Amino acid sequence: MEVKANPIKLVLPSEEYLDQVWAYRQECIDAGSHMDGCGPLRRVESAEQWLADVRSYTDPATLPEGKVLATQFLAVRESDGKVVAMIQIRHYFNEYLEKYAGHIGYSTRPSERRRGYAKEMLRLSLPYCKELGLGRVLIACEPDNPGSRRTILANGGVYECTVHEPGEDIDLERYWITIR
Repeated sequence: MEVKANPIKLVLPSEEYLDQVWAYRQECIDAGSHMDGCGPLRRVESAEQWLADVRSYTDPATLPEGKVLATQFLAVRESDGKVVAMIQIRHYFNEYLEKYAGHIGYSTRPSERRRGYAKEMLRLSLPYCKELGLGRVLIACEPDNPGSRRTILANGGVYECTVHEPGEDIDLERYWITIR
């Protein structure tokens, strides 16, 4: 099942998707998988708390200290309404994002990987980045994640350098995508 035969759309999180978001979280935990681009999903105690948290990132009045304005999207398969991936767009940098994580984080639910959803989700998110006034975006991935690297390169990513993030003790490859 490829993305061409099963198109996706990006939607803002809402109560309608909370059960699916929580199932997505559990699937990632069971698979020992990262939840990049999912906001605070790993550390919250309920889907409702997650939704409140991601909404707080959209308003300067409610933005948690040390965080930046960010928009969370769910990638929903049009044919069945299933949440297959998530992507978070950070509107600007703080020191950590500038050095390590970048403007965009994303992940695909483990059971839906290798179908082109991440590549398409990233492509669909770039016009939104342009609306934010971003002329280019920084995306980072771990060197041992060839799927993420392919996703970035397929969307025009240009390798800048590899940095070491000491807090997590990981290396991160940094890529820039110029938005056209």
